[in-house]
Amino acid sequence: MLTQNKTRLFEKEKIDYTLRTIVSLLNSVLDPQLNSLKINFKVIDHNSSSQNLEKIENIFKKFKTKYLLINLDVTKFKDKINEINQRGDKVTSNQISNMANIHQSLLEAKKCDDLVYFVEDDYLHKKDSLKEMIFTYERIASQINNDIIICPADYPYLYAKADLTQNFLGHKYHWRKVQETLCTFLTSRKLIDTYWDKYVSMCQTEHAPFEKPMHEIYKKELCISPIPSLALHFTNINSIFGLSPNVNWKQVWEENEV
Repeated sequence: MLTQNKTRLFEKEKIDYTLRTIVSLLNSVLDPQLNSLKINFKVIDHNSSSQNLEKIENIFKKFKTKYLLINLDVTKFKDKINEINQRGDKVTSNQISNMANIHQSLLEAKKCDDLVYFVEDDYLHKKDSLKEMIFTYERIASQINNDIIICPADYPYLYAKADLTQNFLGHKYHWRKVQETLCTFLTSRKLIDTYWDKYVSMCQTEHAPFEKPMHEIYKKELCISPIPSLALHFTNINSIFGLSPNVNWKQVWEENEV
């Protein structure tokens, strides 16, 4: 979604963050320990220019990686979206396309065999992010004998409350239980099926907060985030959802230059 206009860290055009998001994921997949895994990439696009789509195409070509481009048809979902949100305001056109995008992503998740990773288009990942998430998923899910949800970002807003938590030892990182995330997370196809109505409700009504249905899921299922962070969310530069602490993000930014 390249129509958003925000002042972000490094003050670049939105497409720059999207391209580096893709590069960072593809760099992460290069880890030799992931060679035995079947990893599929799907890009859901909404009204990008042919020039920007060509830039995305060139990145996948450079990494010799196949991907599926899905052109989002908002009209398929628009009639299912309530025009007024839970705050009593009219839902914006940007939010409608966002909700349609999430709905399309959930439908794609239905086609997955095992794990699915939903990634918004402005999350820069460290090189070891995917390996750490997958190996940690395997370890902790086996430990508690249940599927889990993994959030890659150590969001600063989660430190605003003095909540009790649980700590877990992952592959190379420590992880902690969290009760809230945004819409970038990894989980199993099984959990998506189990809570299908909850997830789809985010695509029908703009809740307050938007991710409220997911937070209700986290009251029943374990959701964890890493310490320190594996990914940085390039939202508004002064946002509490943004700059995760104790990581040299300028170095990570430069490592994923397009």
